[in-house]
Amino acid sequence: MNVIEKLRCLLTFGQGVALPLPNISSETDPFTLFEQWFDDAKKSGILLPESMSISTCNDKGQPSSRMVLLKEFNQEGFVFYTNYGSRKSQELENNNKISLLFHWNVLQRQVRIEGEVCKTPVEQSKKYFHSRDQGSQIGAWASKQSSQLTTEKELQQREQYYKDKFATLEQIPYPEFWGGWQVKPNYIEFWQGRASRLHDRICFKKQDGSWENFKLHP
Repeated sequence: MNVIEKLRCLLTFGQGVALPLPNISSETDPFTLFEQWFDDAKKSGILLPESMSISTCNDKGQPSSRMVLLKEFNQEGFVFYTNYGSRKSQELENNNKISLLFHWNVLQRQVRIEGEVCKTPVEQSKKYFHSRDQGSQIGAWASKQSSQLTTEKELQQREQYYKDKFATLEQIPYPEFWGGWQVKPNYIEFWQGRASRLHDRICFKKQDGSWENFKLHP
């Protein structure tokens, strides 16, 4: 975080608590509201405002959570990229239900999202893969994500192997075991911290293809 970002954090700390809520009507679109809050988070100077926790469940019902980065979002949903052999991907293959959580502490805001996932089209995943820096592309090939390392140097050796293998190529090939997941939400909750813990909770639930909204007790 640079000096300007630190100053922004100081200036915006707790600002969300004092801000009025946006006007919510039956026509309010949760994606538009998310975009507004996401822009506020980026302007606040928070480091990696696109960080989000994602939770999946295994076949025994055991949930697990981890932090990833949101890479795209639109009216269709929220997209992140990963190795399809990872634990989260394997759990999503067997149970496509997922939850996301954004926490922007500086603004005292959270966004909770529940929904189902599908894989992004291969061409979309390829386009994003090739937009990454070369080191990250090599890293995607080198890491057998979520698999146990057999030796201390295994990962470094695999990284060097793929560096050498692709050294003469103009473009690193796209690994078919890697790509995106798109989260199609059916529930989105906007949480705004307030004094005396009387927080605002604005909820959007999808019913028969349209969104209805309501508020919850804090």
